Amino acid sequence: MEDWRNGGFGLYLHWPFCQSKCPYCDFNSHVATRIDQSRWQAAYLAEIDRVGRETSGRVLNTVFFGGGTPSLMDPEVVHAILDRVRSTWNIANDLEVTLEANPGSVEAGRFRAYAEGGVNRISMGVQALNDADLRRLGRLHSVAEARAAFDIARATFDRVSFDLIYARQDQTLPQWEAELREALSMAVDHLSMYQLTIEDGTAFGDRLARGGLKGLPSDDLGADMYALTQEVCEAHGMPAYEISNHARDGAESRHNRIYWQGGDYAGIGPGAHGRLTLDSIRWATVAQRMPAAWLAAAEAGRGEEPREAVPPSEMADEYLIMGLRLREGLDLTRLRALAPKAISERGLTDMLDLGMVALEGERLRATPQGRVVLNAVITALAA
Repeated sequence: MEDWRNGGFGLYLHWPFCQSKCPYCDFNSHVATRIDQSRWQAAYLAEIDRVGRETSGRVLNTVFFGGGTPSLMDPEVVHAILDRVRSTWNIANDLEVTLEANPGSVEAGRFRAYAEGGVNRISMGVQALNDADLRRLGRLHSVAEARAAFDIARATFDRVSFDLIYARQDQTLPQWEAELREALSMAVDHLSMYQLTIEDGTAFGDRLARGGLKGLPSDDLGADMYALTQEVCEAHGMPAYEISNHARDGAESRHNRIYWQGGDYAGIGPGAHGRLTLDSIRWATVAQRMPAAWLAAAEAGRGEEPREAVPPSEMADEYLIMGLRLREGLDLTRLRALAPKAISERGLTDMLDLGMVALEGERLRATPQGRVVLNAVITALAA
């Protein structure tokens, strides 16, 4: 059995446009005044056809519309894409179709149209439940608009997730706890919570380099916020199934699990990455990053850059890095089948002795204390 089948097969579609660029964002997102959505639709369909010919006969488990702000896509475009997806691959009975949305772009009619087209899960970029911090984060919506958008989503879709950012400027531990409990009270079944990270090349990165961006929490306070998040969510019946993701039982993101479990995924759209196993070779794919360049390339029949083969040793490294993010960890037998010396036996012994990892049969997982310093644990384990 080819290794990717342990993780499944998904499709990621990148919509690169936003109403504005958030100062913390290093994703491939762009602001455009005019978008020819019919032209973009044709390009997506052409790319689905191209990738579909290479992966014919597979069962597709998930579809994820990411961005950017996919909730700015015309519902007719989403509908046409999903129609083409269903005619291209064999579809899993429980196909998960996620669309990312920003609260400011949510309309009841638009959401109903997405649902009618086949979207069955919404991931909403709320980011904060505090108007002052929303403004600091460059968000265009208010808390009231976020709640209204969430109510629309909840009335339309069975599965709704939203994102929050913590360790924000001047944020205290009690403030984060109050905000977290407020989020949990909204009857969500999935929360993604990310510590604010200042990336080079972003507006926040430039501001920090100039000596601005005051009030960022210390590393110790950030660690306390992470620990509090685990404690409060666990008590609320939403434990972390992955480092940054919490869900009620059965509500986990199946698409993201494909990444973490080393499955195959096709990436379509500007800057989209993918992993495809073809004729027993695993390939890393990446599409042209700039929207205009990708659009022209897709229309010419090849919306991606030249592929690179991923050797088994690198596949093992990816599985080690991604698999340990999951609560249940990874399968050592599978890891060693990819690369017999993928893990340092001395490092494994040291991490077991320190209580950073636990080994149950062939299942290796990070312990709660190990998850706090996971990068260091992975470094110690890597051969």
